[in-house]
Amino acid sequence: MKRHGIALFAPALFVLAGAVTNADTPVSVPAAVSASPTTGPAYTAEGRLKLPEDYREWVFLSAGLDMSYRDMGATPGHSMFDNVFAEPTAYREFVRTGTWPDRTTLVLEIRGAAEKGSINTQGKFQTGDVMGLELHVKDTKRFPGGWAFFAFKGSEPAQQIPTSADCYSCHQQHAAVDTTFVQFYPTLLGIATRKGTLSH
Repeated sequence: MKRHGIALFAPALFVLAGAVTNADTPVSVPAAVSASPTTGPAYTAEGRLKLPEDYREWVFLSAGLDMSYRDMGATPGHSMFDNVFAEPTAYREFVRTGTWPDRTTLVLEIRGAAEKGSINTQGKFQTGDVMGLELHVKDTKRFPGGWAFFAFKGSEPAQQIPTSADCYSCHQQHAAVDTTFVQFYPTLLGIATRKGTLSH
């Protein structure tokens, strides 16, 4: 997936290349949008990906703070967290095999980071506004190469990011497992190591 630049997954979602998300504008995400979290990705008749319902109830993989896959220098006063979630059925299969099954969905949720608030005196915490949502979907019957990236603006179904975007080549070159950045997901890295599924 991209990392800011934005990135969900590469510099371009989880990079996520010159992502189509404006990290300064909150994204409105209703509590329920579409698609059961255990049925795999769902699409409109036009082929746009629907935002999964209750993705925040999926398996939490990791959070990153101010990660970037490009050397862009520090951005004073602009700090971001990203949270990665995996659809539960896909997560259980990864635990079993060390790789992702077909119809896996991973979500990268981007939130602002704040330093001052309530009783906090140091460090950073996540703000309430969702600043971006990017999805990385494995659907071998639909996408050449198996995986596709999507960047959402609100809860409206999203069109696939073109395969010419940097996120695809970045994930092919640098991903630890099956074009995904498992190297940044500590609970999965050990599993992939034991299963022998890490990329060379």
